[in-house]
Amino acid sequence: SLTTRLPRAGETILGHKFFVGFGGKGANQCVQSARLGAKTSLICKVGEDSFGNDYVENLKKNGISTAFVGQTTDAATGTASIIVNSEGQNVIVIVPGANLLLNFEDLKRASDVIRKAKVVVCQLEITPAVSLEALKMARASGVKTLFNPAPALADLDPQFYTHSDIFCCNETEAEILTGIPVGNLEDAEKVGHMLLERGCKLVIVTLGAEGCMMISVEEPIPKHVPAGKVRAVDTT
Repeated sequence: SLTTRLPRAGETILGHKFFVGFGGKGANQCVQSARLGAKTSLICKVGEDSFGNDYVENLKKNGISTAFVGQTTDAATGTASIIVNSEGQNVIVIVPGANLLLNFEDLKRASDVIRKAKVVVCQLEITPAVSLEALKMARASGVKTLFNPAPALADLDPQFYTHSDIFCCNETEAEILTGIPVGNLEDAEKVGHMLLERGCKLVIVTLGAEGCMMISVEEPIPKHVPAGKVRAVDTT
């Protein structure tokens, strides 16, 4: 919902626009990869509800394999209710719903597609142990693993680092994981070194308008990749 200002507790205000869009970190990455020409398959769980049905349709429209998109009656499709004011500030309520019901059995069913992939991408919008198991399955078959620790956990299982070929986090996630606030490139480099020590092969710290910082076991000298200037339409 778009409003001129965010409502106070117990207050009802008039907004000027409401819309429903598709999202979710994994789905966004999957759709983006498909649009860039990759052949993709999404392993996830949605509700057996109108949102879930729309989701499956939308993925198919984007040319993504939905063979392992499960639908369940035990929970609603995951949602995020977002209220954005005219300054672009927002409040968000996330209800993970069916996302948290994706389990090891679902992974087993999808093991063939995981083991035959060129790259497996995981995040933390499902149960962390399930993401970790997917990374382990991929690694065991020599598949390149890319892990995006979002939303970040302070007590992330150390095996996530050792099973990630590419570990990609933003500034806030980097701080939650290492305790180092990232305010500039030097901080990002410190974080990068620390994450390499924990067992990652290559670390990318994304820095919003500043682009990103890359550091790897092969290239221990940090590399800054600047971003082109754009006018942000909606940061969510």
